[in-house]
Amino acid sequence: MTHPLVGKSYRFELGPLKVNFTFDSPSQGSFVVKQGGGLAPDGHTETVKLDLKEIREGLYLNSWTEASGATVTHVEDFANATVYSNVTVDGTLYNFVGTIKEA
Repeated sequence: MTHPLVGKSYRFELGPLKVNFTFDSPSQGSFVVKQGGGLAPDGHTETVKLDLKEIREGLYLNSWTEASGATVTHVEDFANATVYSNVTVDGTLYNFVGTIKEA
């Protein structure tokens, strides 16, 4: 069975942080930082190993570790176009709530 997110791209807008994210497979994603908001350089691209869990239809817990050591945990509510994001950069935790749009 094909995962419903695989092959789709989304724009996560988290206040000052804006990222285009593609679900390459259920266990891999890639992203482009459109606006880093001081947390990541604009234009940064990376492919990451995902820990993606479906909570219920349209609601996912998604987390990964970036090459820099930054960690990201999202609750992605596609039914309500809302993303809750916890990002840890250099030991500092940042919390964001934003929107999800299909890219």
